[in-house]
Amino acid sequence: MTDGRSWDGNWKARLYERVRERGYDSLTAFAEARPTASLLELADELGPDDVAAVQVFSGLVAEAERSRKLTRLVRGQLVRELAEALPNGWPDVLDDATRFKVAVALARWGTFTPETHDQHVERAKAALRASPPPPGWRPRGPDDELLLTLLPDEEA
Repeated sequence: MTDGRSWDGNWKARLYERVRERGYDSLTAFAEARPTASLLELADELGPDDVAAVQVFSGLVAEAERSRKLTRLVRGQLVRELAEALPNGWPDVLDDATRFKVAVALARWGTFTPETHDQHVERAKAALRASPPPPGWRPRGPDDELLLTLLPDEEA
């Protein structure tokens, strides 16, 4: 958790400096090396006192837009949300408790979706609800086979 210093000075320069210090040439490469880490975990690793999760996500979106890989970023964010909410994978049974965890993961995913992909994400959420993945399913990255069927790459 930051104490407000994350917005002091040139936070974008600080963010990318920290990424380079860790041996990565982009924030995307840094994040993809940790595909199941939450945005908060990524921010804490880059600067526990002066980097915020929203800054990490902002940088990831900017890079994805430049490289025309927004859909991949969106899939990757679902991986992060599922890893946090369902660390043991997709539940065997959807009872009240597990249904709530799934709902939280999908809702959080929606909040971290660029507007350009809102409709795609809503269709993917509906597909997951209508035909749940196999019990124990835990995508390990944005190129998971099921995720690719839910959100195929569209960028050219």
